[in-house]
Amino acid sequence: MQLFTIIDILGTVAFSISGVLTAMNKKMDPFGILIIATVTSVGGGTLRDILVGRVPVSWMLDMTFIYVILISSVFAVVFRAKLKYFRKSLFLFDTIGIALYTATGAQIGLAADLHPLVCIALGMMSACFGGVLRDILCNEIPIIFRKEIYATACMVGGAIFLLLKHFKIENTMAVIIAGLVIIGIRIFAVVYRLQLPSIYRK
Repeated sequence: MQLFTIIDILGTVAFSISGVLTAMNKKMDPFGILIIATVTSVGGGTLRDILVGRVPVSWMLDMTFIYVILISSVFAVVFRAKLKYFRKSLFLFDTIGIALYTATGAQIGLAADLHPLVCIALGMMSACFGGVLRDILCNEIPIIFRKEIYATACMVGGAIFLLLKHFKIENTMAVIIAGLVIIGIRIFAVVYRLQLPSIYRK
């Protein structure tokens, strides 16, 4: 199994659990929980594949992703007592998800011979769009549209991934370093309550 297929699967697991936690926090029924988990998991990858002309999109061609979403969703529901700190758990799995999907999106951009800036944007959209759909369907303002350092972390991580690839760093190491940078930025921003400045005056 190729590295980026493994990353896609791990990202799917993380985003599935993130979607389940959000849906349960909104007290949705089992069908609603599954829909939110699915949309969160495949939303970013679907946008990514459509933008680079990869159709049918990846999750439609490989049932592994459907099985992973189902298993992850059941796991999160069954062990919801262990995940009782919803906010902390949601932050953890969401952050892992964006860290993994950013590298995948940037790599697919490279494979399509796109400009590095476009690759960074593709990685960011791949990482963030599923969460945008999740939050909209759950009647929340998406994190990416608030002042939290979220998309910015993905863009920095994507840039570092491309830089490492430029210097011929091995794929696995490049993914790990870029992912750790994204996770580190998110944790640092939350711990120290760092936010992007608002353009609106109070």
